[in-house]
Amino acid sequence: MHDVAVIGAGPYGLSAAAHLCHAGVDTVVFGEPMASWERQMPRGMSLRSTRRSSSISDPERALTLERFEAWQGSELPTPIPVKTFIAYGRWFQQAVAPDLDRRLVRRVEPDGTSFRVVLHDGDVVSAARVVIACGLTSFAHNPRALASLSQPVAFHSRDLGDAREYANRRVLVVGAGQSALESAALLHEGGARVEVVARADRVAWIPVGVNGSGLTRSLLNELLYPPTEVGPPGINWVAGAPDVFRRLPSVVRAEITRRCTVPVGASWLCGRLSDVPITIGRSIASASASNGGATVVLDDGTRRDVDHVLAATGYRVDMARSALLARELTTRLRLTGGYPELRTGFEASVERLYFLGAAAVGSFGPVMRFVVGTWFSAPALTRAILGRPPKPLCFSW
Repeated sequence: MHDVAVIGAGPYGLSAAAHLCHAGVDTVVFGEPMASWERQMPRGMSLRSTRRSSSISDPERALTLERFEAWQGSELPTPIPVKTFIAYGRWFQQAVAPDLDRRLVRRVEPDGTSFRVVLHDGDVVSAARVVIACGLTSFAHNPRALASLSQPVAFHSRDLGDAREYANRRVLVVGAGQSALESAALLHEGGARVEVVARADRVAWIPVGVNGSGLTRSLLNELLYPPTEVGPPGINWVAGAPDVFRRLPSVVRAEITRRCTVPVGASWLCGRLSDVPITIGRSIASASASNGGATVVLDDGTRRDVDHVLAATGYRVDMARSALLARELTTRLRLTGGYPELRTGFEASVERLYFLGAAAVGSFGPVMRFVVGTWFSAPALTRAILGRPPKPLCFSW
């Protein structure tokens, strides 16, 4: 019987392990370190976030990207390549959870007031508490209009892999966010003939900074953009204080989340997309298989004959259809819009069951979709498990 079982070895699971183990809590971690980052991120992709909001939280701030940079003896590039961040995550894992259990968790079941963690090989591990930190990969969203198409003709951006495999192929990329725009850039650079189609009426770019220079610019940046780098000025400060966000009326939380998660792209992609046609203000009306590829009809009646359709259309969390949790648990979860309703400390309506990362967005806001959210979630989770009262006001940095 372990005190805590953490399921997931990405940034949120590793950060939770770092804080819990530092506090003396008997913790076992399950998962392949940074596996979803390696398997579900296209080769050659870079982080949208800057260095200041990309370090994983540890209790002594000893395992930041700056410390990793010093350890490897070379300067990290800007933007940070995903492969570099994966190496950083595994370095972090070796420091905080060197003996993690790499076996796949098949299911979490209730066992009185504790839990049974059933592993893929049939072994069972008991834990008084379970922390779910499994990320988004099982909740990929594909437009209904593409339902008639099957892989490899149509696929989600998480399945792109090596863009060079699509050289000389016609690829229609659906979406206007970072994933869509960077996937289009990688495909174009890999030799594919690419077009981007998006419902948005424009392509929005993350602002590089504000006008001004020297001290004035620095002060304005500090006032307008907190280190979370999530959301437009003003709202971003509310999103950066997740426990404040959690106490807001649901309609206000929904609007803040919507405004913080509108599709945007990093400004360093602009030049890489200069030769890629982008059709805005259009959505897919229908799609059908045709000559080994697909015929896609847009809502203005125009037609595209392509070899592949890449849906960079994000993720929709719905814990009611989670294959990881036993039915006895999902039926007891209070959900809003698919997200579990969480108390202070990230505890769900099922006592001693906790959710970190993307599953916590409904309660704690859009910052939980990004690595910077680990700086709030891991300490708050640890305080709750230790039975300590929450701090009156904490930000995600």
